[in-house]
Amino acid sequence: MMTNYEPWPILMKGDEVINLKTAAYRANKSPKTIRNWCKAFGIGSQSFSGSPIEVSAPGLEMVRRGDLIALELLRDGKRNDPRVVRYFDHLGLPI
Repeated sequence: MMTNYEPWPILMKGDEVINLKTAAYRANKSPKTIRNWCKAFGIGSQSFSGSPIEVSAPGLEMVRRGDLIALELLRDGKRNDPRVVRYFDHLGLPI
């Protein structure tokens, strides 16, 4: 279901941030698709127009896998939930 608002961006720690080019490569998608995902799913942020887009690596994996439950848990700050921990472990990232 589409809403009239954009989801809040995920709060990211430094080691979780990847750039748009890396995100596109990891997902095997175009940068345009990743930009759209950032807007639609709130997995990225941009300080201001023209600045680089910072993408959440765990958030990207969750969207790639269609795991919107894990994505909402991450957005809610529930990083210790087993469903979220699984993605951090997969990416070799600390919680």
